[in-house]
Amino acid sequence: MFLFQEPDRRKEEARIRSEGRLPPGQALTVKFPVLHYGPVPPFNPASWDFRVWGEVEETKRWSWDEFNQLPRRKLLMDIHCVTRWSKFDTTWEGVSVRNLVDQGFIKLKPTAKFVMQHAEYGFTANLPLDVVLQENFLLATHFDGQPLSPDHGYPLRGVVGAIPSSQETLETPYFWKGAKWLRGLEFMPADRRGFWEQAGYHNRADVWKEERFGQ
Repeated sequence: MFLFQEPDRRKEEARIRSEGRLPPGQALTVKFPVLHYGPVPPFNPASWDFRVWGEVEETKRWSWDEFNQLPRRKLLMDIHCVTRWSKFDTTWEGVSVRNLVDQGFIKLKPTAKFVMQHAEYGFTANLPLDVVLQENFLLATHFDGQPLSPDHGYPLRGVVGAIPSSQETLETPYFWKGAKWLRGLEFMPADRRGFWEQAGYHNRADVWKEERFGQ
């Protein structure tokens, strides 16, 4: 794989910045840093399931085989980590919550306003429902045409980023707002803070506003 030398990286970063795609305080990376809390969990496809519960008309549970039969989509996105790296034009494939709602796989109650992502080992990440229903939030199984690596959340992770070609104005949170090793979505009437938010990270986490810590 070709890797930029530093002068080339700086040139590419300047190009991205000129296109208005580099948020304040961020720097381009050509690598994909691995950052998470705790060990990488094992995966057993025979016992794995994905649950949807809370402010929904019907609780859902899908096995691994059933989850992979849900409608799928691919997205090209820029992703931005709170630790100040940004990676551009990344390709993701998986299941869109927006599509699941639009196609009736998930039927929300009017009281659903927020979503908690529940991952292995009790890890959680919260988002407003309006962000989860944007097209830039994905339940991803693949990155760059390949299944996710264990370090990056295999078999399933939440992914949220910026879509360069989008004509919509989409809120873009920092990358930690998509939980690795995801096991379920809880739709909630009121907000609750997730793991990193309880530790002092910003609750909304808008990359363009540099909402890194506090509130």
